[in-house]
Amino acid sequence: MATTRKTPLRKCVVTQEMKPKKELIRIVRNKEGDVFVDETGKKNGRGAYVSRSLDVIESAQKSGVLKRHLNTEIEQDVYEQLKRIIEGNKIE
Repeated sequence: MATTRKTPLRKCVVTQEMKPKKELIRIVRNKEGDVFVDETGKKNGRGAYVSRSLDVIESAQKSGVLKRHLNTEIEQDVYEQLKRIIEGNKIE
């Protein structure tokens, strides 16, 4: 009997939709308080997921939702990095 692995789902903190982990980008705050984009999805720390969409990143930036989820200030360059990743890996 073949077992099919369940696709891990995560919730986008902006849109509140459940999506496969591969369709989201993880942002992490580690113990030192550093906030960074975790493209592997495996780094230690408090994580929040956002959809791979420029609209979602912009609304996250405007609403401050990442700041609330990660309980810390989010540097501008984190958003810039997210936008670069999305522009480089457009999922059409």
